Amino acid sequence: MLKDFIEKNQFEPGFLGIFMNPFYIARKYLLKNIKLLAPKISGKTLDVGCGTKPYEKYFKSTEYIGLEIESTIHKDYTRADVFYKGDKFPFSDEEFDSVVTNQVLEHIFEPYIFLSEINRILKKEGVLLLTVPFSWDEHEQPFDYARYSSFGVKHLLSKNGFEIISNIKSADNITAIFQLLNGYIYKKTLRPRRLKIFSTIFIIAPVTIMGLCLNLILPSNNDFYLDNIILARKVNKIGT
Repeated sequence: MLKDFIEKNQFEPGFLGIFMNPFYIARKYLLKNIKLLAPKISGKTLDVGCGTKPYEKYFKSTEYIGLEIESTIHKDYTRADVFYKGDKFPFSDEEFDSVVTNQVLEHIFEPYIFLSEINRILKKEGVLLLTVPFSWDEHEQPFDYARYSSFGVKHLLSKNGFEIISNIKSADNITAIFQLLNGYIYKKTLRPRRLKIFSTIFIIAPVTIMGLCLNLILPSNNDFYLDNIILARKVNKIGT
């Protein structure tokens, strides 16, 4: 039960998550904004790069299929239903009503091919919920290829037959700076696992609390934030 509680707080952090999740701020805002847009995801849904499907329960899908790249690393932890080689999705044209892809686009070396595949398997007027970092350190090296501004994502989506319905800038306030600081502390200064647990409770948690408190009195900054949370609609069919 303790393991399940800790795992839950990695993607759905409650108050106690402050003391066990070094990425509390990023995950808290990500969850908040995904839940805000989740009612728009319905019908037959494909989760591309699904991992453990942490947000599945928030969607109104009648069928939810997880897709992952075929690799030993992914198979060790994923709840994927289907695996592929990273190129063409193994599904028919216009098979899905909605697509979710969470923190995946930055790991795609050829985003136009990736988005054209999403366009292909989505029905006309189908909905895409996409999240992607704007400010973050390199991760899952060496498969980390890009960071996207709101303008960059809009350009990519429009070139691949999508119209943006909503673009939320997640953690567009002082907490973004404190989250990046926590990432540095956690990933670079204390490497042994036991020390990481200690640092999360006694160093990172106070930094998180300080950031959350300062956010109550300092203004937001729409130009600096952690993630783009985007809801888009397929308006045009394009070639693959």
